[in-house]
Amino acid sequence: MREEYKSEGKCLFCGKTFAKAGITRHMSMHLQDVVKTGQSGQSFFVKVELPKRWGPAPFFLSLWIDGETTLSTLDKFLRDIWLECCGHMSAFRISKSKEIPMSRKVNQVFKKGVVVDYEYDFGSTTELSITVVEEYPVKADKKIVLLSRNEPIQAMCATCNKEAATQICTVCSYKAYSMFCDKCAKKHAKTCEDFDDYASMPVVNSPRMGVCGYTGGSIDVERDGVYQVSN
Repeated sequence: MREEYKSEGKCLFCGKTFAKAGITRHMSMHLQDVVKTGQSGQSFFVKVELPKRWGPAPFFLSLWIDGETTLSTLDKFLRDIWLECCGHMSAFRISKSKEIPMSRKVNQVFKKGVVVDYEYDFGSTTELSITVVEEYPVKADKKIVLLSRNEPIQAMCATCNKEAATQICTVCSYKAYSMFCDKCAKKHAKTCEDFDDYASMPVVNSPRMGVCGYTGGSIDVERDGVYQVSN
């Protein structure tokens, strides 16, 4: 996606909404309070987003991960919330180096400041950057806690600009008019013979939108939908 969309997410702890640029700092303050009464152990606060070389993107996840969690568990979480479509292979790496075994626990890989590279599907690849923001001497509430994620992107229909976009044309995705509301999608199908055949895919809250056979996740499905236009 080359367009810039407003990116903001709700805090799990207080329910307030913050811009992507400020939610990490806000979440850190909440976690500092939470860990004061936590059970002894090790956990990590991480942010997941597209690599910076891809430019601005609205998608992000804020996660609190217990140190005993395996990379295979984190892999499944990322697949379930953002990626899984056809059972593709995936991998974790640090600085594009050798692949890290999925059996490793995150406390064997993560430490404050480390950036872990992740790839899903080695053909039509979705790349993610996992940054360890902070580490704590307590266990997380569960293996992976979803602290926040971006709200659905505020994508409007490129034809009428009145309704939220619900479908994307993967054939025309390199053009400015590739996203349509349901009504305008029917019109687009009359000019793009591939649209009804195979090129129509749903707008979803994921960086894998419009890629391969991806149609949405199974975690936090409320925020996996389309933007709701205010009347």
